[in-house]
Amino acid sequence: MREIPLLPSPHANARPQGVEISLIVLHAISLPPGAFDMRWVRALFLGTLDATAHPSFLSLQGLRVSAHFVVARDGSIEQFVPCGRRAWHAGVSSWQGVPDCNDYAIGIEMIGDERQPFTRAQYRETARLCRVLMARYPAITRERIVGHADVAPGRKWDPGRQWDWTHFHRSLAHIRRLDLEPAY
Repeated sequence: MREIPLLPSPHANARPQGVEISLIVLHAISLPPGAFDMRWVRALFLGTLDATAHPSFLSLQGLRVSAHFVVARDGSIEQFVPCGRRAWHAGVSSWQGVPDCNDYAIGIEMIGDERQPFTRAQYRETARLCRVLMARYPAITRERIVGHADVAPGRKWDPGRQWDWTHFHRSLAHIRRLDLEPAY
């Protein structure tokens, strides 16, 4: 079993009592824009991002955001919020008429943007992670794995046109080894 490293983000809180985890929201992130450097994403989610390190970071100063998981370009995964806690990833959002997706969703960020394709490793490991989560939380079905743009239309674009949902669904169907151990 591969244990996913947990780097606890301060940008999380308790889920509302009695709320069932029933959705996965896929995101894409690139810091600075067009760069795929995990250290900046890690710093953002840990609340340690130096806003003076890059001009584009100035707008992120004081931003309190996180995700449960981040999948790097090489397929490696880091966890920032245990699944039982509420990560701050979806913002103002709604799925099938139910608002506040952060309450009942798990957020997975993938290092990427709208210009370059995601990697094979990202498709494989994101699918593997989703299968592990689906096994743990039966309310999550293939149809309940959505993009940030689906829960916040007009406000968010990710995971974007570069994310091939057909490829992802094929990967999801072919995953057999569920050898990841996240913090629940």
